[in-house]
Amino acid sequence: MQSDDPPPDSAPFATSAEGWLRWLPGLQVLRQYRLAWLPNDIAAGLVLTAMLVPVGIAYAEASGVPGIYGLYATIVPLLAYALFGPSRILVLGPDSALAAPILAVILVTSEGDPAKAITLAGMMAVVSGLVCILAGLLRLGFVTELLSKPIRYGYMNGIALAVLISQLPKLFGIGIDGRGPLRDVLQLGQAILAGEANWYSFAVGGGCLALILLLKPFKRLPGILVAVILATLAVSFFDLHEVGVKVLGELPQGLPAFTVPWLGDVDWSEVLLGGLAVALVSFTDTSVLSRTYAARTRSKVDPNQEMVGLGIANLAAGFFQGIPISSSSSRTPVAEAAGSKTQLTGVIGALAVAALLLAAPSLLRYLPSSALAAVVIAAAIGLFEITDLKRIFRMQQWEFWLSFTCFVGVAVYGAIPGIGLAVAISIIEFLWDGWRPHYAVLGRASGVRGYHDVQRYPDARRVPGLVLFRWDAPLFFANAELFQQRILQAIEESPTPVRRVVVAAEPVTSVDVTSADMLGELGGKLHERGIELHFAEMKDPVKDKLKQFELMEKLGPDIFHPTVGAAVDAYLEDHRVDWSP
Repeated sequence: MQSDDPPPDSAPFATSAEGWLRWLPGLQVLRQYRLAWLPNDIAAGLVLTAMLVPVGIAYAEASGVPGIYGLYATIVPLLAYALFGPSRILVLGPDSALAAPILAVILVTSEGDPAKAITLAGMMAVVSGLVCILAGLLRLGFVTELLSKPIRYGYMNGIALAVLISQLPKLFGIGIDGRGPLRDVLQLGQAILAGEANWYSFAVGGGCLALILLLKPFKRLPGILVAVILATLAVSFFDLHEVGVKVLGELPQGLPAFTVPWLGDVDWSEVLLGGLAVALVSFTDTSVLSRTYAARTRSKVDPNQEMVGLGIANLAAGFFQGIPISSSSSRTPVAEAAGSKTQLTGVIGALAVAALLLAAPSLLRYLPSSALAAVVIAAAIGLFEITDLKRIFRMQQWEFWLSFTCFVGVAVYGAIPGIGLAVAISIIEFLWDGWRPHYAVLGRASGVRGYHDVQRYPDARRVPGLVLFRWDAPLFFANAELFQQRILQAIEESPTPVRRVVVAAEPVTSVDVTSADMLGELGGKLHERGIELHFAEMKDPVKDKLKQFELMEKLGPDIFHPTVGAAVDAYLEDHRVDWSP
């Protein structure tokens, strides 16, 4: 009996397709498509539309552009991803995590001009798309793994706070300049104390937010849609727009047109940094979400093709009057819960949104801005990660404080500098582990096979005249001097005069020119003192590098041993030492 479930994803790299077809996983799905899936995909697409419209508008408003451009950024990218994206289930569109970096660039460079803001958002989408496509073609899908989990938490918590604060003025019906999260809070507080708040707006937005959060546990109930509809009906029925409650107004009728987003007199450094920030955030989110759903559906998604699909979707957004987009952790579960089988769900959703713009653009004219702010605030609340940070604090406090530093950086300086800080901290964290790695002097512990750290086994017996030294990291320029210092220190602290040093080199996965020169220098110093330098368990690729760096002539040919035990046996035999393991 044939199953109605889609087979595990094999596109694009695990199929027999050759050439350019491997870059079009949507076509691969279409070739395997079963008519039994069609009712599910159509139903899921129509259900998804109920989320796409209010969320797309809300995130566009949060990004500093009119809401219609969030719908434009929903239609075309979904169609593009359906063709180029490898995940059958992922839903793309404007995202709350991208609102802060987009808004940061728009506030600095748009000079309050809505047309300029729209063009800037399109330019960032194009930059993000090109970066993702290039990285995918160069197979750099692994780069997002360079951001550790605590650093990602810190950055996303900072983004969540920045997004939440940016929406509070809309919740109260107050207009502020938008100078950064902390200054915005101060300015908002002053405006409220001065009596500038519109409490009708706050009642609508606050009620909408409360209802969204209240209905959130009910996965099959479209809480956002229910809250937005009720808020719109309240404004319309009670004429709240006449008492200062800001509304969306009538949307322009028609579909997005192809246009090249270009501004000659613009600070390109801001646009490029913003585009890079969007690319990193969107691909990090997309890759995590894609892998999560791939595991749940027992399928396989290539991260490089995911990067290409996301990049093309962003290009489509930029060239069709949209804003930068990412995957959605709120809309994707809706599609899954509604029974989505393939990317056709997104296509149906995009076509339904397009039909709304063509046939009923006035349907949302009384949608209040404070309700849209509530949608974004609810999404921002969902971005906060607290529980796992408590676990990290309990297990390793220094990583928690790294996360907190990143969070403060984003909260104080904004999204664009914040992502630079996140990357810098990640690089420092990575280098620190290799710069100051663990090392050990080894001895023979009773009752335990092999040779172990004498600090952990104080009763371990050491071989007279022999220092067994283990270095738990690659050797490279940053730790080469420390390696030499620790070897010499181990020799000085040896309880017996040293005749040979054996480096247990199994953890040493690489050497560079600087560390190779250090080994040559160390070998010469030890030779002058009558001490031999040997290695045990060194991997063949590392030996090849030592040959490449012309070290064999300096250190000698017979200095390598397959195991630490073999190195000890060779020392005992060479120096006729009477010692029993």
